[in-house]
Amino acid sequence: MSRRAPLVTALALVLASCGGSADGGTAAPSSSATDVSGTLTVFAAASLTDVFTGLGERLEADAPGLDVQFNFAASSALATQVTQGAPADVFASANESQMAVVTDAGLADGEPRVFAANVLQIAVPAGNPAGITGLADFAREDLTLAVCAPQVPCGAAAEDVFAAAGVTAVPDTLEEDVRAALTKVELGEVDAALVYTTDVTAAGDAVEGIDVPEAGQAVNEYPIAVLADAPNPGAAAAFVELVRSEEGQQALADAGFRTP
Repeated sequence: MSRRAPLVTALALVLASCGGSADGGTAAPSSSATDVSGTLTVFAAASLTDVFTGLGERLEADAPGLDVQFNFAASSALATQVTQGAPADVFASANESQMAVVTDAGLADGEPRVFAANVLQIAVPAGNPAGITGLADFAREDLTLAVCAPQVPCGAAAEDVFAAAGVTAVPDTLEEDVRAALTKVELGEVDAALVYTTDVTAAGDAVEGIDVPEAGQAVNEYPIAVLADAPNPGAAAAFVELVRSEEGQQALADAGFRTP
């Protein structure tokens, strides 16, 4: 049996549930997953870049008439864009507080669902040339250090982790999202950065990861929701279903995300 069969079935069920007849009854089920078409716009946290891109390509493969477009950025920036009227079908946040910005404004269609979790890890360039050993090094002024800005989820988590460890960090740069912090490490522009474990995994051999014992005290849970004014609600529901499916959850686990 083709590995795509379960996804095609799931998408057909989602599409059937999204339809409605003129008199308010249930519409006839869609004939196949290929009925999903048009443009699907997904706003997603920067840390989801790799895994969501892969899932988007998978959805396009099963629905040739669909074009999945992503806007990856800090969750705080995305939440602001949504509340200011930016057209989008799906919002996936790196923490629940930024999703609350959207739901409190009445812009989510139904309750968001948590689909993954993530924790922080120290990223250093390959070979760890500065000899970083742990969070205490983020208090050293002789090092060049990066963390996320406090208003974005990875920055808020960093503040919690530093507080739990009793470390007064002295970062040289506050980055707009976690991928920007990771890039600084990959380019050798900083001695270390505090990013998600998934970002260390995504960087491959370009960086090394150092575990943070206190990271478990600042676990970020990732919610996802179809937006109330989604231009393409059927495709939005299909994408959310894929993310929450067994296949989607496996892709997230392979990328280093935790099960929520």
